[in-house]
Amino acid sequence: MRQAKGPEFTRFTKPILKVLSESGGSGTPSEIVDRAIELAGISEQEQEAVNKNGQSRIKNQVHWARQYLVWADFIDSSKRGVWSLTDKGRSTDIDKLNALELFKDVQKKRFQSKSLEKPKTPSPDETLPEDTEIQNHRVHLIELVRSLSPEGFERLSQRLLRESGFQHVTVTGRSGDGGIDGIGTLQINPFVSFNVLFQCKRYQGTVTPSQVRDFRGAMMGRADKGIIITTGTFTVEAKKEARRDGVPPIELVDGDLLVDMFEKLELGLIPKLTYDIDENFFNDYRK
Repeated sequence: MRQAKGPEFTRFTKPILKVLSESGGSGTPSEIVDRAIELAGISEQEQEAVNKNGQSRIKNQVHWARQYLVWADFIDSSKRGVWSLTDKGRSTDIDKLNALELFKDVQKKRFQSKSLEKPKTPSPDETLPEDTEIQNHRVHLIELVRSLSPEGFERLSQRLLRESGFQHVTVTGRSGDGGIDGIGTLQINPFVSFNVLFQCKRYQGTVTPSQVRDFRGAMMGRADKGIIITTGTFTVEAKKEARRDGVPPIELVDGDLLVDMFEKLELGLIPKLTYDIDENFFNDYRK
């Protein structure tokens, strides 16, 4: 009898737990996601696939797997910054864990009280139902940036680099220049500075290792460091290529990091202050 496999994202349940366990019980989302993709043996071709919102289908699946592990109390519920194992997650024998049964158990416990109908299984194109307001502004921002002209995105990247401390940032944008879109100078201290070449990719998909190698070839002998800025994502192999020993390093800025930078600099964003009510504070006054 053929055994049911469950939704695709369950294949990342064990890899996430194994990565967290190997990392001492915690790790940043980017570290965990990349390593989980490696452990799951996901091909570069599959990593390049995006959903209808232009987000990586594979990374979206990893985040869904993480969400189910949160609902099952294997991972702490903190949504941003660091993923960490709970006591239950630390004490679990990962090799004996049945990812499909965990999924079914969460479906039953979390959704049975809300509806008598069979719980819906999340699709690969469905985004997480958490932090809706935060997610909405992040999605809208990256969509807005993708809608800019290539020249507009280059000038926006120029502004972002200037706001981040670069000087003499110039957009070249010349055709036949090996994909180099601009150059800037980063002043480390009064005695040390270095030139940085940058490339802007207004993508909805992923940047591959060959594109990283092509950019490095174009910058050889012309700068000490390179930056690729994209509204899309990078495959795990592209990230490895960017950090490969013996060649000039290349910094990678994907869509998520790009939005993080806009938030940190409050560039093109209007911050809002909100409050949650502390119900416990008022308990003494109800007596």
